[in-house]
Amino acid sequence: MTSLPLQSYTVYRADTHGLHKEQDVLAEETAVALVYNGITHVVLMATPQNLETLALGFSLSEGILTTASELYDIEVNEACDGIEVHLDIASARFQVLKERRRNMTGRTGCGLCGIDSLAAVKPQLPQVPRGQALTITDIQTVLADFDNHQPLRQSVGSVHGVAWVQNGRISATFEDVGRHNALDKLIGHGTQQAYDWQHGFALISSRASYEMVAKAAAIGIGSIVAVSAPTALAVRLAEQARMTLIGFARPHKFTVYTHPQYIVK
Repeated sequence: MTSLPLQSYTVYRADTHGLHKEQDVLAEETAVALVYNGITHVVLMATPQNLETLALGFSLSEGILTTASELYDIEVNEACDGIEVHLDIASARFQVLKERRRNMTGRTGCGLCGIDSLAAVKPQLPQVPRGQALTITDIQTVLADFDNHQPLRQSVGSVHGVAWVQNGRISATFEDVGRHNALDKLIGHGTQQAYDWQHGFALISSRASYEMVAKAAAIGIGSIVAVSAPTALAVRLAEQARMTLIGFARPHKFTVYTHPQYIVK
């Protein structure tokens, strides 16, 4: 088991002259168990960095915690088969967790792992309070700069990035092999830094799937800008939550799928 986000491997590249021995760098994927008050609740497959913010963001976006103040302590320990993140949470929240505890095993790219009923696929999201409108210029500017804030992706190309953008600049970026993990890392960090989720937007390198919208809405993010496409369910949920959802975002153009009234020149 390793806790390094990148690993070097010997590979053999093929061309018209045959095989050539070289060194390559790959993104690490590690089992990360979130342990609440001594009880393992979920195992995520994640990039082993920023695990404290991942655990906090997951706890908030999944409704295990309602505020960061309900997390009393957090500790990261390496185990023989992965990493354990131990969270000491308020007893009232732990009782709620025990009542709805389910056997979950997270997998890279899996948004349905651990859902205990089909009704949970279509959550009733609260309407997100809205703040200032987004400008087309700010969106295009940060899209042109997004790659520069993703060092793991530049090295290995197999991770997702999620950034928080406010006042026309990228405030923070987190990367992970799982797009949901990257968003949870941002949520955890932004909560610790007291981000105003209504004044800015989340910029994501992946598609905008329904669970990305649901996680964002759960903590009050008003807008998501996705480099790739949204799904139809994600669009319906964003419409319901009064979120602005943008897809196919490039520095020179993008598509607004919901609530275009919050986009100005």
